[in-house]
Amino acid sequence: MSSFLQFLFKGISVGSLYALLALGYTMVYGILQFINFAHSDVFMLGAFFSWRLAKIFEITQPSPLQASGLLLGAMALCAFVGFLIERFAYRPLRHAPRINVLITAIGVSLLIENVAQLRRICIGRDLCVELFGKDVRQFPQLAEHTFQVGGVNIRAVEVIAVLAAFALMLALQLLVYRTKVGRGMRALAVDHNVAGLMGVPVDRIISLTFVIGSALAGAAGLLVGITYGQIKQPADASWILYGLKAFVAAVIGGIGNLPGAMLGGLLLGLSEQFVAGYVSTTFRDAIAFGLLIVILLVRPSGLLGRRVVEKV
Repeated sequence: MSSFLQFLFKGISVGSLYALLALGYTMVYGILQFINFAHSDVFMLGAFFSWRLAKIFEITQPSPLQASGLLLGAMALCAFVGFLIERFAYRPLRHAPRINVLITAIGVSLLIENVAQLRRICIGRDLCVELFGKDVRQFPQLAEHTFQVGGVNIRAVEVIAVLAAFALMLALQLLVYRTKVGRGMRALAVDHNVAGLMGVPVDRIISLTFVIGSALAGAAGLLVGITYGQIKQPADASWILYGLKAFVAAVIGGIGNLPGAMLGGLLLGLSEQFVAGYVSTTFRDAIAFGLLIVILLVRPSGLLGRRVVEKV
């Protein structure tokens, strides 16, 4: 029984991070009908931005207030990156063929990964900006305490990460379904032209969608850092794999559907942990793509997605 509870909590911990990252994919797809493949790289930047902020302010064991500051800082910086990506990479291609946007998204992803591997960028002799380099970085630890629930050892930092992830997901739900900005997002998800005629500022809402999704990715990056205690180099395949799994979670739940992204993330996290615990750790990554194949065969629109009927 204790093993079951251990896998259950670990699945919720990992799944909540998948869900938080999946929300960025599903928000952009719901409005623009394309996949922002640079989203996983913004997630990676969130971890490194928060690490860099901790180094700048010499934070080694952050207090709750300092951790909140790192979280807000990482979210703000990633939101700015998301704004730049939308404004200069995607907006000029708004009416271009879908394949152009797809290629651009892949190009932006590769650009971020390779630039982030540099140790510094210098403009002239005097102005240099420190970047991240290729080394594994030790992340400041928020809390080292553990406690037992039902015979299961639970790390306090994982509980904090889960609570923070669910708080951010709840805040997004309230934003989308209880505010004027959220109504604009939902209007654009139905029809851009009609929404524009009704007074919705199309460009501003789309830009804000990228900003919010990127901020959530930045938060997920910080939460991954405090959960695992270290962050790998920017080009490490684990960042790409994390992003792919979050995309799989969005598809499983029904891409374009916010509750679906949350459900898909939790389902994927739980499936990974139970398969790794009761079958073999070898299948930890395979189960994500196995679930994707099953969902696409049985219910292509996802668990909470709506089937769209096209009239000819």
